[in-house]
Amino acid sequence: VQLQASGGGLVQAGGFLRLSCAGSGRTVSDYGMAWFRQAPGTEREFVSRIGRGSRDSRIYADSVKGRFTISRDNAKNTVYLQMNSLKPEDTAVYYCAAGGNFWYPGRQDDYNFWGQGTLVTVSS
Repeated sequence: VQLQASGGGLVQAGGFLRLSCAGSGRTVSDYGMAWFRQAPGTEREFVSRIGRGSRDSRIYADSVKGRFTISRDNAKNTVYLQMNSLKPEDTAVYYCAAGGNFWYPGRQDDYNFWGQGTLVTVSS
C-alpha cells in the first residue's frame, strides 16, 4: 500500500488540525494503521494506532491521550488523526504507517509501509 500524509500546517497553541493518510494500491483497513511523529533533534515516536478491519482497537501515547483521536474512513481509504488542544511540544513531522501489532504498537520495525510525513508547527 502507498500512503500519502497531508493536513499539516502552522497553528497556535490550543488550536486544532486534522491529518489525513490516504492509501492507494491496497485497502488501509487490511492493516493496522498508526501515526508517529519526529520533532527536531529527537527520535521518531509513536502517537496512535487503530486496529485493522473490524478490530477497531485504538491506542494512544500518554502525551496525546484525551487530545488526539485516530479514525478510519473505509469508503475513502483514509486514516485520520484529529488533533485538538495542540501544544508547542506537538510540533513535529507526522508520519502514517501501515502494519504493526496491537501488543507492541510503537515497534517501528513492524510497520511495512510509511507515508512521507507532514509538518505540524504549533506556536506558543
